[in-house]
Amino acid sequence: MTSTGSDAVIGNARIVLADRVNERGWIALANGRIAEYGEGDAPAGSEDAAGDMVMPGLIELHTDHLEAHYVPRPKVFWDPIAAVVSYDAQLATSGITTVLDSLRVWREDGAEDVDGRAGVLAAAISSARDANLLRADHFLHLRCEIPMPSVVEEAKELIDRPDIRLMSLMDHTPGQRQFRDEGKLRDYYRGKGAGMTDAELDVLFERRFAYQKAYAATNMREIVALAHQYNIPLASHDDTTDENVADAVRDRISVAEFPTTMEAAHGLHQAGIGILMGAPNVVRGGSHSGNIAAVDLAREGLLDILSSDYIPSSLLMAALQLPQCAPAIDLASAVRTVTKAPAEAVGLADRGEIAVGKRADLIRVHVARDIPVVRSVWREGHRVA
Repeated sequence: MTSTGSDAVIGNARIVLADRVNERGWIALANGRIAEYGEGDAPAGSEDAAGDMVMPGLIELHTDHLEAHYVPRPKVFWDPIAAVVSYDAQLATSGITTVLDSLRVWREDGAEDVDGRAGVLAAAISSARDANLLRADHFLHLRCEIPMPSVVEEAKELIDRPDIRLMSLMDHTPGQRQFRDEGKLRDYYRGKGAGMTDAELDVLFERRFAYQKAYAATNMREIVALAHQYNIPLASHDDTTDENVADAVRDRISVAEFPTTMEAAHGLHQAGIGILMGAPNVVRGGSHSGNIAAVDLAREGLLDILSSDYIPSSLLMAALQLPQCAPAIDLASAVRTVTKAPAEAVGLADRGEIAVGKRADLIRVHVARDIPVVRSVWREGHRVA
């Protein structure tokens, strides 16, 4: 190869393309885009990747990990902009270059400290972005708890923002979907912070039953209509039954997050709805809630997208483990679940693969003792980590 006149060239790399792996090659970057790539030797002066993998930057559609930085202890609220910057740094060093920050769009007294804080965190993300403090590219994912009385009002307060890329329809009423086993939900709340007593949980659960009966049907119609009015893709959440799948089809769902049963996953797949599962589920070998294992869906050809959910480093780990868990999935296919597939699901056509003209959002990954380490991160051709 001769000199390309590019801003930078990365050579001696194992390059993960959308459909195959180039075992030894190079990539040239120019004006924030991928200008060229090929096999063999790169020109003199290129950056030596020392045989490490170079792949597209990871794309995260559902992470609520910002909450752990904003409320690091019960009743302890950190400066929201500082929390965003800290969270963003963790994302970048985990290889995530594009993220949909998942914000809770509802208020519920006595449950979670971060409830009702979507506006505060959305404003903090904007402030950090405007001040050029962020390494990753941030968009918003509005998590709408459908039975909550204020959910429509709170969604309307945020809906005009141009950075909203996804809205999800959630219902964590005890006894259904993720928490069909009410005991699992009790265990969850007992383990949060100082924990909740059974008497407190009885009150919380009764209130949730009442909210679902009074508000869920109307709120569902209004949130779905709002998303379609603003052309925002919709995600379903914890689909469990054929009825849940039928609702997803009716509401024109784009992504099904964390289906809990094989029955639901098959129905969603047949309907052409992309299936998103948790990367921690892959790494741990199963669901912490006792639902279907992500690797079982992968073996059935029912896994399209992975999400780090509550631990950013799990996204890269899970993608690299998938070929070991599901032999029909090769490395290129596994990496697509954390790059190209999530990008396409939310209309980000300019990124998610190593191809000429795409954004130069790239990561260099070294693997030692089966643990991946992100050595370098580029966002639009600029090194950010």
